[in-house]
Amino acid sequence: MKYQDLTHKIIGAAMEVHKHLGNGFQEVVYQRALSIEFNLQGIAYEREKEMPLQYKGHDVGTRRVDFFVEDRIMVEIKAVINLEDVHLAQAMNYVEAYNMEIGLLLNFGAKSLQFKRVHNNNLIKQSSHQDNQANQGLDGYGNPNIKKISGI
Repeated sequence: MKYQDLTHKIIGAAMEVHKHLGNGFQEVVYQRALSIEFNLQGIAYEREKEMPLQYKGHDVGTRRVDFFVEDRIMVEIKAVINLEDVHLAQAMNYVEAYNMEIGLLLNFGAKSLQFKRVHNNNLIKQSSHQDNQANQGLDGYGNPNIKKISGI
């Protein structure tokens, strides 16, 4: 799994926060506490990073990501009784909109920390398509990938 070590560190930091605070606070409290825990554990991050959203190459607004960890993983925080499909869809939309490979959705509102790892399905499809073409001897455009062998 890509970035497995880093996602484990992030989830571990979130578990530490949940262990000390429990559930029942507003999202911003958990965000502040997780920021402190990331600092204590030496995890590099940007908090509330504002990122532009585009539609067909045109700016349509911005969105603040709760955490952008080590320039690789988006972390979205919730403090609700139970995660619902709409929360997962939101996190998936963010990783796709920002062209990121991996995101984490963390919920501090339940009795136990809830977390979901989300993937950018567009990037997975592209990567899978490129892998299939390479295995079939095709270049990135579907053309035969012919290599000249010297000495023949």
